Amino acid sequence: QRMPESQKLPLTAHLDELRRRLWISVLVVTLASVASFGWAGTLIDWLKRPAGKTLPTLAFFSPPEAMLAYLKVAVTAGLVLSLPLLLHELWLFVSPGLTRQERRYGLAFVWWGTWLFLGGAAFAYWILLPLSLRFLLTFGGGQLTPVISINQYLSFTTTVLLVCGMVFELPLAIFLLAKIGVLNAATLRRQWRYALVAMAIAAAVLTPTADVATMVLMLIPMLALYEVSIWAARIAAPRKRNDG
Repeated sequence: QRMPESQKLPLTAHLDELRRRLWISVLVVTLASVASFGWAGTLIDWLKRPAGKTLPTLAFFSPPEAMLAYLKVAVTAGLVLSLPLLLHELWLFVSPGLTRQERRYGLAFVWWGTWLFLGGAAFAYWILLPLSLRFLLTFGGGQLTPVISINQYLSFTTTVLLVCGMVFELPLAIFLLAKIGVLNAATLRRQWRYALVAMAIAAAVLTPTADVATMVLMLIPMLALYEVSIWAARIAAPRKRNDG
């Protein structure tokens, strides 16, 4: 059963709990980012690989830009390394409003949330980034030579990695919503047209550039994940009849 009304925390207590969870998360990300700073150069080389030979070198156009690039990579790595704990803190914040049976999914939430995010980042690194970067960097043919600043390149690549990681969390979010009865597979199946429009808008907003190619490459996995989410909703409510 859910928490009785008499045991529910007031709004100020919820805000205090939220602030505490946020401070813990910020502290962990900061420590992980500091630990990652020494590997920033290696990580930048790793992020350059999806561009291949189309981008042999990166430049910086202001004195602090190189240092800021190292900081950006370190913070991104810190976020990824801290992900299991961030998911755990999120679960601890929302779990008081769940039933005792629903609280048992905490470990699965952290486990699947971490691996789905890493799966999305892997898709971005090995498929989305190589295709989009080589298309964008060779668009000018032999007339133009790409001279890309390290800050612009890292903003593009890290944004794509993080966004794809978050997008791949969709099946997990749908599973949990179906488990608590907010959504079901039949509703998701009936509303696929609206979902398609919403995903197209999301792909356009989340894509760090305005080119259609990258947006389409972002939209394709969203469509696949929506179908996976429907099956996740079926699994979450096995006793309910799903006509979709």
